[in-house]
Amino acid sequence: MTRRTVRIAMNGVTGRMGYRQHLLRSVLAIREQGGVDLGGGEVLWPEPVLIGRRDHALREIAERHGLTEWSTDLDAVLDDDTIDIYFDAQVTSARVDAIKKAIDAGKHIYTEKPTATDLEGALELARLARTAGIKHGVVQDKIFLPGLLKLKRLIDGGFFGDILSVRGEFGYWVFEGDWQDAQRPSWNYRAEDGGGIVVDMFPHWEYVLHELFGRVLSVQAHVTTHIPQRWDEQGKPYAATADDAAYGIFELEGGAVAQINSSWAVRVNRDELVEFQVDGTHGSAVAGLRNCRVQHRSATPKPVWNPDLPVTESFRDQWQEVPDNAEFDNGFKAQWELFLRHVVLDEPYQWDLLAGARGVQLAELGLRSSAEGRRFDVPELTL
Repeated sequence: MTRRTVRIAMNGVTGRMGYRQHLLRSVLAIREQGGVDLGGGEVLWPEPVLIGRRDHALREIAERHGLTEWSTDLDAVLDDDTIDIYFDAQVTSARVDAIKKAIDAGKHIYTEKPTATDLEGALELARLARTAGIKHGVVQDKIFLPGLLKLKRLIDGGFFGDILSVRGEFGYWVFEGDWQDAQRPSWNYRAEDGGGIVVDMFPHWEYVLHELFGRVLSVQAHVTTHIPQRWDEQGKPYAATADDAAYGIFELEGGAVAQINSSWAVRVNRDELVEFQVDGTHGSAVAGLRNCRVQHRSATPKPVWNPDLPVTESFRDQWQEVPDNAEFDNGFKAQWELFLRHVVLDEPYQWDLLAGARGVQLAELGLRSSAEGRRFDVPELTL
């Protein structure tokens, strides 16, 4: 077996997402399985070079996992001709400048979303990457998760007939940080630091809706900050200047309507932290990140509304679980493998910086819709 090494500069691996999902559960997991099998007796071997601002944190991660290369000097790493790919999982406000440097250095780009703090910056990155002739990709992990893969299987198989509507519920209670530590970093709740649930989650909803149901044609949103004061990592109170909840309505290509609620100030009464209910003329489904349940038209009961009598039926028991019928890998890892094959073998790959710009566009229009109390059309983006 011939090993083909790809060196990846990974920026932001000391953060929660960069470390857990991208380094530990993706790149290192690929190494643990022996690399990516390219066929013909060749295997692709990812070699991470860790980048961050804190040398001691990088050193600790590297030693924990038997890695030998890390640096706090991004410019020096990008000047290294042996580096093939630059990956970015930093805070959004630092992302654009770093990716621009990587493009100038001729590196292929793989990045977390949102790709920029505004649409102009996101489109600029896409144009620069196209001009440079490099390969580029944006993390769109939700569509690689088991529940949504099952949902796509239903769509592709014509289960729903005509799709009428999509209802999404996402969120959980993020502790304020005073009497219990918050589950998310404090910058998420400061607009001046690039925080806010709209810029975080609307890019997710854009690619989920676009990939599964059709392009988003319009958006109408109400955005708010339910919890105005939180406590940071040092236990100090601060004003939450970013939105922590958003309620959006999206018109989709083909006529379906999607309504998605996103909140960090909601207590969970669902089977999963995010669920999508899809209703069609021939059947309905409820999909989470792992599970998916269906109810076909032929098995749909006939509920009767009677407020004077207690409910005697269990509505949840009337749905059927969709079987796995496959082995599902970690969604982040699955997309990493596709991007690596794209870089090395030039296999097709559609989740690029222009796709990332669509997510930034939807977030920007969602915030504007809330601020102005209007519905906005979502123009199709081109370069």
